[in-house]
Amino acid sequence: MINPATSKAIKRTGGLPEINSRQLAAVLAVAEYRSFIAAAAHLGISQPALTLAIKRLEQTLKVQLFARSTRNVRITAAGREFVAMAERLLNDLKLGMRSLNELSDRQRGQVIVTSLIELPISRVIAEYGRRFPGIEIQLREGFRDDVRDDIRSGLADFGIGNLGDLPDQFVTESLGVRELWVVLRNDHPLARMRQIEFSALKDVALVSFRPGAESRRLIDAAATSAGFALRHVVTVGLVYTLMNLVAEGVGVAVVSARRWPPGIDPKLVSRPLIRPRLSSEIGIMRLRDRDLSPAAAGLLALALERLHIRPSRGRRVGR
Repeated sequence: MINPATSKAIKRTGGLPEINSRQLAAVLAVAEYRSFIAAAAHLGISQPALTLAIKRLEQTLKVQLFARSTRNVRITAAGREFVAMAERLLNDLKLGMRSLNELSDRQRGQVIVTSLIELPISRVIAEYGRRFPGIEIQLREGFRDDVRDDIRSGLADFGIGNLGDLPDQFVTESLGVRELWVVLRNDHPLARMRQIEFSALKDVALVSFRPGAESRRLIDAAATSAGFALRHVVTVGLVYTLMNLVAEGVGVAVVSARRWPPGIDPKLVSRPLIRPRLSSEIGIMRLRDRDLSPAAAGLLALALERLHIRPSRGRRVGR
């Protein structure tokens, strides 16, 4: 509560006293050091200039903040009350200026994101671009090892990929679990099954991503455990190339089926892969000791809000 003397002073000055941040800093310095000489040295101004600033503030407020003597400086009751107010005002001002600077920085700049090629990051980038058209966003798409290498080298601000077996230099935020499904033409013999056991893929022609992809790593490891080798008849690096080859009947693919956008090809269907079910945890990763720019931090926050990856449910690709 403001005491009656201070309240009357504010009223006499037209509602709001004429006070600036330098006067607030001067009061805090004198209150801390209890010496005009020491406070002036701390502020980098002369002692007479500090004394004049305090005197003019006291005249504005019509209250005495400090009782001076030849030996010491004593803070008054009104001074203690004003010091608390000054601390709040300066802190609020600093926070406000920081927010304004961050907002200004977020309006411009550059963000580099690295992501697994099959993840739906495009809609997040589109939304962020509409909010902040002055920011340039570079999206680097790749597989598991590509994402990690981009972040580790400092090329990317952050990335979205598989979280398994990450070193301690990374900090992560899980987005959920992604299961692998089989994508195939609706006239393929395996399409008659509601679920496809992994053993049924033995001797089946596969269209696959290169070994650096997490899906490729998982199915190759499962095949080794089962005692047979998979037939990778075509290895590709692009999502739509893989899907087009499957649609042309070159082979089937083991991928995260629910992540494909609609309208790829009406002939394609997906089936859950079982015995074993194969899945990996997906999330956002960045270097632990690297601070993000305001622009990158803003895009990261939006990605965390918008991206939710959960285990797949049975459905056709493209629906």
